[in-house]
Amino acid sequence: MPSLIPSFKTWRADLPASIVVALVALPLCLGIAVASGAPPLSGLIAGIVGGIVVGLLSKSSLSVAGPAAGLTVIVLAGIQSLPSFEAFLLAVVLSGVFQLLFGLTRSGVLSEFVPSSVITGMLAAIGLILILKQIPHAIGFDGDYEGSFEFFAQDGRNTLSAIWYALNQSVLWGAILISVVSLVFLFWWDAAKPKTGPLRFLPGPLVVVFIGIVGNGLLGIVAPSLQLQASHLVQVPVASDFGSFLSFFSTPDFSQIGNKTVWTVAITLAIVASLESLLSVNAVDQIDPRRRTTPKNWELFAQGGGNIASGLIGGIPVTSVIVRSSANVDSGAESKLSAMMHACWLLLSVALIPVALNLIPLSALAAVLIATGYKLTKPKLFADRLKQGWTQFVPFVVTVVAILFTDLLEGIVIGLVVGFIFVVARNFRTAITYACDGGDCLIRARRNLYFIHKYELRRELGRVPDNVNLLIDLSSTSYVDLDNVDIINAFIKGAEYRGITVTLRGDLAGRTAAMVHAPTREVRFA
Repeated sequence: MPSLIPSFKTWRADLPASIVVALVALPLCLGIAVASGAPPLSGLIAGIVGGIVVGLLSKSSLSVAGPAAGLTVIVLAGIQSLPSFEAFLLAVVLSGVFQLLFGLTRSGVLSEFVPSSVITGMLAAIGLILILKQIPHAIGFDGDYEGSFEFFAQDGRNTLSAIWYALNQSVLWGAILISVVSLVFLFWWDAAKPKTGPLRFLPGPLVVVFIGIVGNGLLGIVAPSLQLQASHLVQVPVASDFGSFLSFFSTPDFSQIGNKTVWTVAITLAIVASLESLLSVNAVDQIDPRRRTTPKNWELFAQGGGNIASGLIGGIPVTSVIVRSSANVDSGAESKLSAMMHACWLLLSVALIPVALNLIPLSALAAVLIATGYKLTKPKLFADRLKQGWTQFVPFVVTVVAILFTDLLEGIVIGLVVGFIFVVARNFRTAITYACDGGDCLIRARRNLYFIHKYELRRELGRVPDNVNLLIDLSSTSYVDLDNVDIINAFIKGAEYRGITVTLRGDLAGRTAAMVHAPTREVRFA
């Protein structure tokens, strides 16, 4: 069982990974907050709380929590429907309380029923979206906010048309130069990174940030027309002193506790945030090199604690997020210490060096996210799913396409529906065999019988001729649905009038383990 106490033994691996996650998280936290209609710093507050509070409470070794793009629409609608941002913060606190209740009722077990094809489809789709959404940023078009996952953007364009628009209207050669150099370095570094020595701890994305800052500075000297301006750089609010820094934090308006809209927003946030967190944690467990398993009900407690803390100090809702989590895994993190340290870097950077952060080109960070996206959606992933058969490949592809052309949560729901259709279809495959040789007949159940097997069971029993010995073999089953029990009992009652001797074989719900030789014996089990 994973521990709540982080292991400091793995700090050599977790330290460089935490820096990478912080670099990935910085623009995403700011972008998601702005797109949600919240103050920019509220996104960073959520990222810091997600790393420290959720990181400390969670038993997930590699998952990273923070503001999520999947909640953007809900957060925006919630802020607009309430009288103040402080009233919305109260809804965030209450959503955390609801998540604690979800954990108490063991609602986390529901995530175990999500097919693996849908989980891997979600990872691949997010990888594709990262690449497609970051291409405009890489070439200098920063019209859509960082962290956007929906197909249709707020400016009326979509994921694909935004790329075309950027190529025709907003190409900045300085941004392209920085992003191309950064991408070349990242892919080269992945292949050439030393396995021993101090350089093995050097995070490639950190080098990319320096490439971006220094490169843009050099452009200002040798080619001023190519230098990127402030609108194409990270934009962190700068506090003039400690007092103004504290003003970035807000507290909930508890006088709105009787406002019904606050409660409606809270329960909506709790449900959607819990779903996204559980799916993300499931996905992280699958890409964890050590295949550790996160207790899902406890994860709801951790997420609930994080949202309570975030709402109390002015942050937007947090969930476990796959982009930061996958960057954490790819960077070689070994424990939850990385998630907690990344939050500390965010806090120290915003408090101490906001001016330096505002020198980072978005095109450099776009290169980091494109490289992360590629690792999530490598062609080999599609080939492996195809080898596993159509029952795995089709739900996988449907999930990828659905997420790509809608948004994260809608796409997952579509993928789940298709995945469950294939599960049901697999159960419709022949579960019962029939054979007859002279006066001896056999009906054998090859696996558990559920209500969907009623027609097949009734059909095979209808083939039994009169005046024979029939063996009904249920030895391969551990469960027979009550509807099927009734069908068998009804057949047995009528068998004596047709001269049929019925013998039952198998452990019927644990009541009998021996073969039963009793003509016209009824089946009785719960």
